[in-house]
Amino acid sequence: MDEIAITPQTEGTFLVRIGEGAGATKHRVTVPKEYFEKFSGKFATPEDFVRASFEFLLAREPKESILHEFSIEVIARYFPEYEQELLK
Repeated sequence: MDEIAITPQTEGTFLVRIGEGAGATKHRVTVPKEYFEKFSGKFATPEDFVRASFEFLLAREPKESILHEFSIEVIARYFPEYEQELLK
């Protein structure tokens, strides 16, 4: 699996880089506080939640198919099992 680097931006926004060098992809992800709270019992920080979410995505699609900018809650629209899988 490609390396996932997460850099906090403004509160609730993260820059995620997948891979290294010219083949790396970059993604700007927003994590609404209310949405993270659903998962806070499982993940200590929003960064941990973002990492697990990208691991979930990368298990299902190539990094080039992941949206470049999105709110993390949109993942459940594309993958209905997302929330249940992350809460396991």
